[in-house]
Amino acid sequence: MITKPTMTQTRQHFIVIGNPIAHSKSPEIHEVFANQTGCAIRYGRQYCPDDAASFTAVVEAFFQGGGVGANVTVPFKQLAYEQCLAQGGVSEHARIAGAVNTLLLNQEMLNNGAAVNEALYGDNTDGQGLVNHITSLGWQLEGARVAIIGAGGAARGAILPLIQAGIATLTIANRTMSKAADLVTELSAASSTIAQHNIKSCATAELSGHFDIIINATSIGLSGETLPLSDNLNCNQAYDMMYGRELPFLQHFATRGAQTSDGYGMLIGQAALSFERWTGHSIDVTQATTMLKQKSS
Repeated sequence: MITKPTMTQTRQHFIVIGNPIAHSKSPEIHEVFANQTGCAIRYGRQYCPDDAASFTAVVEAFFQGGGVGANVTVPFKQLAYEQCLAQGGVSEHARIAGAVNTLLLNQEMLNNGAAVNEALYGDNTDGQGLVNHITSLGWQLEGARVAIIGAGGAARGAILPLIQAGIATLTIANRTMSKAADLVTELSAASSTIAQHNIKSCATAELSGHFDIIINATSIGLSGETLPLSDNLNCNQAYDMMYGRELPFLQHFATRGAQTSDGYGMLIGQAALSFERWTGHSIDVTQATTMLKQKSS
Protein backbone atom coordinates (compact mmCIF):
# COMPACT_ATOMS: atom_id res chain seq x y z
CA MET A 1 0.00 0.00 0.00
CA ILE A 2 1.40 3.39 -0.99
CA THR A 3 1.34 6.11 1.65
CA LYS A 4 1.71 9.87 1.37
CA PRO A 5 5.35 11.00 1.77
CA THR A 6 6.08 13.53 4.52
CA MET A 7 7.42 16.98 3.76
CA THR A 8 10.80 16.04 5.23
CA GLN A 9 11.43 13.32 2.67
CA THR A 10 13.55 13.78 -0.42
CA ARG A 11 11.46 14.79 -3.44
CA GLN A 12 13.99 14.35 -6.23
CA HIS A 13 14.79 10.65 -6.24
CA PHE A 14 14.15 8.69 -9.46
CA ILE A 15 14.81 5.12 -10.59
CA VAL A 16 14.38 2.84 -13.58
CA ILE A 17 13.10 -0.65 -12.78
CA GLY A 18 13.97 -3.57 -15.03
CA ASN A 19 15.44 -7.03 -15.47
CA PRO A 20 18.14 -6.88 -16.77
CA ILE A 21 18.92 -3.29 -15.89
CA ALA A 22 22.72 -2.77 -15.76
CA HIS A 23 22.76 -1.68 -19.42
CA SER A 24 20.16 1.09 -18.99
CA LYS A 25 21.18 4.52 -20.25
CA SER A 26 18.46 6.27 -18.26
CA PRO A 27 20.70 7.55 -15.42
CA GLU A 28 23.05 9.24 -17.90
CA ILE A 29 20.13 10.72 -19.85
CA HIS A 30 18.43 12.14 -16.77
CA GLU A 31 21.72 13.52 -15.46
CA VAL A 32 21.93 15.61 -18.63
CA PHE A 33 18.32 16.73 -18.11
CA ALA A 34 19.09 17.71 -14.52
CA ASN A 35 22.13 19.75 -15.56
CA GLN A 36 20.08 21.49 -18.24
CA THR A 37 17.26 22.46 -15.86
CA GLY A 38 19.23 23.00 -12.65
CA CYS A 39 17.36 20.23 -10.83
CA ALA A 40 19.12 18.32 -8.06
CA ILE A 41 18.28 14.65 -8.56
CA ARG A 42 19.37 11.12 -7.84
CA TYR A 43 18.55 8.59 -10.55
CA GLY A 44 19.42 4.93 -10.05
CA ARG A 45 19.03 1.58 -11.73
CA GLN A 46 16.81 -0.83 -9.80
CA TYR A 47 17.02 -4.55 -10.51
CA CYS A 48 13.85 -6.49 -9.73
CA PRO A 49 13.15 -10.24 -9.79
CA ASP A 50 10.79 -11.12 -12.62
CA ASP A 51 7.54 -11.65 -10.72
CA ALA A 52 4.55 -9.50 -9.86
CA ALA A 53 4.97 -9.62 -6.09
CA SER A 54 8.57 -8.40 -6.27
CA PHE A 55 7.68 -5.61 -8.68
CA THR A 56 4.83 -4.40 -6.47
CA ALA A 57 7.12 -4.46 -3.43
CA VAL A 58 9.84 -2.46 -5.22
CA VAL A 59 7.38 0.21 -6.37
CA GLU A 60 5.74 0.57 -2.98
CA ALA A 61 9.06 0.73 -1.12
CA PHE A 62 10.37 3.36 -3.53
CA PHE A 63 7.44 5.74 -3.14
CA GLN A 64 7.11 5.12 0.61
CA GLY A 65 10.76 6.15 0.84
CA GLY A 66 10.05 9.51 -0.76
CA GLY A 67 10.68 8.65 -4.40
CA VAL A 68 9.29 11.10 -6.94
CA GLY A 69 9.11 9.08 -10.14
CA ALA A 70 10.08 5.75 -11.66
CA ASN A 71 10.66 4.58 -15.19
CA VAL A 72 9.70 1.00 -16.02
CA THR A 73 11.37 -1.10 -18.68
CA VAL A 74 11.16 -4.75 -19.77
CA PRO A 75 9.68 -7.00 -18.59
CA PHE A 76 7.54 -4.93 -16.22
CA LYS A 77 5.55 -2.45 -18.34
CA GLN A 78 2.40 -4.58 -18.30
CA LEU A 79 2.75 -5.27 -14.57
CA ALA A 80 3.10 -1.53 -13.97
CA TYR A 81 -0.09 -0.97 -15.94
CA GLU A 82 -1.99 -3.52 -13.86
CA GLN A 83 -0.68 -2.08 -10.60
CA CYS A 84 -1.75 1.43 -11.59
CA LEU A 85 -5.23 0.22 -12.49
CA ALA A 86 -5.47 -1.44 -9.08
CA GLN A 87 -4.00 1.45 -7.07
CA GLY A 88 -4.84 4.62 -8.94
CA GLY A 89 -5.12 5.34 -12.64
CA VAL A 90 -3.46 5.58 -16.03
CA SER A 91 -3.27 8.09 -18.87
CA GLU A 92 -5.09 7.53 -22.15
CA HIS A 93 -1.79 6.68 -23.85
CA ALA A 94 -1.04 4.05 -21.20
CA ARG A 95 -4.57 2.64 -21.43
CA ILE A 96 -4.37 2.19 -25.19
CA ALA A 97 -0.83 0.79 -25.01
CA GLY A 98 -1.75 -1.55 -22.17
CA ALA A 99 1.61 -0.66 -20.67
CA VAL A 100 3.20 1.91 -18.37
CA ASN A 101 6.76 3.22 -18.59
CA THR A 102 6.39 6.20 -16.22
CA LEU A 103 5.18 6.05 -12.62
CA LEU A 104 4.40 8.91 -10.27
CA LEU A 105 2.15 9.70 -7.35
CA ASN A 106 -1.07 11.50 -8.15
CA GLN A 107 -0.59 14.49 -5.88
CA GLU A 108 -4.15 15.74 -6.46
CA MET A 109 -5.50 12.47 -5.07
CA LEU A 110 -3.10 12.63 -2.12
CA ASN A 111 -3.79 16.28 -1.30
CA ASN A 112 -7.53 15.73 -1.45
CA GLY A 113 -7.24 13.01 1.14
CA ALA A 114 -8.07 10.13 -1.17
CA ALA A 115 -7.53 6.59 0.01
CA VAL A 116 -3.83 5.79 0.11
CA ASN A 117 -4.22 2.97 -2.42
CA GLU A 118 -5.47 5.43 -5.06
CA ALA A 119 -2.29 7.44 -5.40
CA LEU A 120 -0.29 5.60 -8.08
CA TYR A 121 -0.50 7.00 -11.61
CA GLY A 122 0.96 5.55 -14.79
CA ASP A 123 1.74 7.08 -18.15
CA ASN A 124 3.26 5.76 -21.37
CA THR A 125 5.58 8.24 -23.07
CA ASP A 126 7.11 5.87 -25.65
CA GLY A 127 4.79 6.72 -28.55
CA GLN A 128 4.85 10.43 -27.77
CA GLY A 129 8.65 10.29 -27.67
CA LEU A 130 8.62 8.65 -31.10
CA VAL A 131 6.36 11.35 -32.56
CA ASN A 132 8.44 14.14 -31.03
CA HIS A 133 11.66 12.68 -32.45
CA ILE A 134 10.21 12.19 -35.91
CA THR A 135 8.98 15.80 -35.84
CA SER A 136 12.41 17.04 -34.73
CA LEU A 137 13.94 15.31 -37.76
CA GLY A 138 11.80 17.52 -39.97
CA TRP A 139 9.74 14.59 -41.23
CA GLN A 140 6.14 15.57 -41.95
CA LEU A 141 3.54 13.62 -40.00
CA GLU A 142 0.54 15.79 -40.84
CA GLY A 143 -1.14 14.11 -43.80
CA ALA A 144 1.51 11.38 -44.02
CA ARG A 145 0.99 7.85 -45.30
CA VAL A 146 2.52 5.69 -42.57
CA ALA A 147 3.20 1.98 -42.17
CA ILE A 148 4.26 0.22 -38.97
CA ILE A 149 5.92 -3.18 -39.12
CA GLY A 150 5.16 -5.18 -35.99
CA ALA A 151 2.09 -5.73 -33.85
CA GLY A 152 3.60 -6.03 -30.38
CA GLY A 153 3.84 -3.59 -27.50
CA ALA A 154 6.05 -1.08 -29.33
CA ALA A 155 3.61 -0.77 -32.22
CA ARG A 156 0.63 -0.66 -29.89
CA GLY A 157 2.06 2.30 -27.99
CA ALA A 158 2.79 4.28 -31.15
CA ILE A 159 -0.59 4.11 -32.90
CA LEU A 160 -2.58 6.68 -30.92
CA PRO A 161 0.21 9.32 -30.83
CA LEU A 162 0.72 8.96 -34.59
CA ILE A 163 -2.99 9.42 -35.27
CA GLN A 164 -3.09 12.41 -32.92
CA ALA A 165 -0.17 13.88 -34.90
CA GLY A 166 -2.43 14.01 -37.95
CA ILE A 167 -1.26 11.17 -40.19
CA ALA A 168 -3.53 10.49 -43.18
CA THR A 169 -3.35 6.71 -43.43
CA LEU A 170 -1.92 3.90 -41.33
CA THR A 171 -1.10 0.32 -42.25
CA ILE A 172 -0.05 -2.27 -39.65
CA ALA A 173 2.02 -5.14 -41.06
CA ASN A 174 3.09 -8.23 -39.16
CA ARG A 175 4.57 -11.59 -40.11
CA THR A 176 1.40 -13.15 -38.73
CA MET A 177 -1.34 -11.10 -40.37
CA SER A 178 -4.02 -12.15 -37.88
CA LYS A 179 -2.07 -10.52 -35.05
CA ALA A 180 -2.03 -7.21 -36.93
CA ALA A 181 -5.74 -7.48 -37.67
CA ASP A 182 -6.53 -8.35 -34.05
CA LEU A 183 -4.53 -5.33 -32.86
CA VAL A 184 -6.49 -2.99 -35.11
CA THR A 185 -9.80 -4.46 -33.92
CA GLU A 186 -8.83 -4.27 -30.26
CA LEU A 187 -7.57 -0.69 -30.34
CA SER A 188 -10.50 0.51 -32.43
CA ALA A 189 -12.83 -0.82 -29.74
CA ALA A 190 -10.78 0.88 -27.03
CA SER A 191 -10.47 4.34 -28.59
CA SER A 192 -12.93 6.39 -30.63
CA THR A 193 -9.97 8.35 -32.02
CA ILE A 194 -8.46 5.16 -33.41
CA ALA A 195 -11.85 3.78 -34.51
CA GLN A 196 -12.48 6.86 -36.66
CA HIS A 197 -9.20 6.31 -38.50
CA ASN A 198 -9.04 3.93 -41.44
CA ILE A 199 -6.32 1.48 -40.41
CA LYS A 200 -5.35 -1.36 -42.71
CA SER A 201 -3.54 -4.55 -41.79
CA CYS A 202 -1.53 -7.06 -43.80
CA ALA A 203 1.29 -9.58 -43.64
CA THR A 204 4.77 -8.02 -43.66
CA ALA A 205 5.71 -9.71 -46.92
CA GLU A 206 2.57 -8.29 -48.55
CA LEU A 207 3.23 -4.68 -47.54
CA SER A 208 3.87 -2.84 -50.81
CA GLY A 209 3.57 0.52 -52.48
CA HIS A 210 4.96 3.89 -51.52
CA PHE A 211 4.70 5.38 -48.01
CA ASP A 212 5.91 8.64 -46.61
CA ILE A 213 7.21 6.94 -43.45
CA ILE A 214 7.74 3.28 -42.58
CA ILE A 215 8.46 2.43 -38.93
CA ASN A 216 10.02 -0.82 -37.78
CA ALA A 217 8.55 -1.62 -34.36
CA THR A 218 10.12 -5.08 -34.14
CA SER A 219 13.47 -6.04 -32.59
CA ILE A 220 14.42 -8.30 -35.49
CA GLY A 221 17.31 -6.09 -36.61
CA LEU A 222 19.16 -6.50 -33.32
CA SER A 223 19.74 -10.18 -34.04
CA GLY A 224 20.95 -9.49 -37.58
CA GLU A 225 17.81 -10.96 -39.12
CA THR A 226 16.10 -9.20 -41.99
CA LEU A 227 12.41 -8.58 -42.48
CA PRO A 228 10.63 -10.20 -45.46
CA LEU A 229 10.17 -6.93 -47.34
CA SER A 230 8.61 -6.70 -50.80
CA ASP A 231 10.67 -5.35 -53.69
CA ASN A 232 7.72 -3.07 -54.38
CA LEU A 233 7.90 -1.38 -50.97
CA ASN A 234 9.39 2.13 -50.84
CA CYS A 235 9.29 5.21 -48.61
CA ASN A 236 10.60 8.70 -48.19
CA GLN A 237 11.73 8.05 -44.62
CA ALA A 238 12.45 4.89 -42.65
CA TYR A 239 12.55 4.77 -38.84
CA ASP A 240 13.73 1.87 -36.69
CA MET A 241 12.76 1.97 -33.00
CA MET A 242 15.90 -0.01 -32.16
CA TYR A 243 19.34 1.58 -31.79
CA GLY A 244 22.91 0.78 -30.84
CA ARG A 245 24.10 -1.12 -33.94
CA GLU A 246 23.83 -1.20 -37.72
CA LEU A 247 20.23 -2.06 -38.53
CA PRO A 248 19.39 -4.03 -41.72
CA PHE A 249 15.98 -2.32 -41.99
CA LEU A 250 17.59 1.11 -42.26
CA GLN A 251 20.33 -0.11 -44.57
CA HIS A 252 17.70 -1.58 -46.90
CA PHE A 253 15.81 1.68 -47.32
CA ALA A 254 18.93 3.84 -47.40
CA THR A 255 19.99 2.02 -50.56
CA ARG A 256 16.61 3.02 -52.01
CA GLY A 257 17.22 6.69 -51.32
CA ALA A 258 15.19 7.07 -48.13
CA GLN A 259 16.15 9.23 -45.18
CA THR A 260 16.71 7.02 -42.11
CA SER A 261 16.90 7.23 -38.34
CA ASP A 262 17.30 4.77 -35.50
CA GLY A 263 15.43 5.03 -32.20
CA TYR A 264 18.06 6.69 -30.02
CA GLY A 265 16.20 10.00 -30.29
CA MET A 266 12.99 8.23 -29.29
CA LEU A 267 14.74 6.93 -26.16
CA ILE A 268 15.73 10.46 -25.19
CA GLY A 269 12.33 11.84 -26.17
CA GLN A 270 10.34 9.47 -24.00
CA ALA A 271 12.72 10.12 -21.09
CA ALA A 272 12.28 13.88 -21.52
CA LEU A 273 8.52 13.52 -21.23
CA SER A 274 8.91 11.43 -18.06
CA PHE A 275 11.20 14.09 -16.58
CA GLU A 276 8.67 16.78 -17.40
CA ARG A 277 5.85 14.78 -15.76
CA TRP A 278 7.90 14.48 -12.58
CA THR A 279 9.50 17.91 -12.29
CA GLY A 280 7.46 20.30 -14.44
CA HIS A 281 10.61 21.24 -16.38
CA SER A 282 10.60 21.00 -20.18
CA ILE A 283 13.73 19.63 -21.87
CA ASP A 284 15.55 20.94 -24.92
CA VAL A 285 15.82 17.47 -26.45
CA THR A 286 18.04 18.56 -29.35
CA GLN A 287 20.58 20.04 -26.96
CA ALA A 288 20.39 17.03 -24.66
CA THR A 289 20.90 14.64 -27.59
CA THR A 290 23.99 16.53 -28.71
CA MET A 291 25.48 16.36 -25.22
CA LEU A 292 24.72 12.65 -24.84
CA LYS A 293 26.32 11.84 -28.20
CA GLN A 294 29.39 13.81 -27.17
CA LYS A 295 29.60 11.88 -23.89
CA SER A 296 29.39 8.53 -25.68
CA SER A 297 31.96 9.36 -28.39
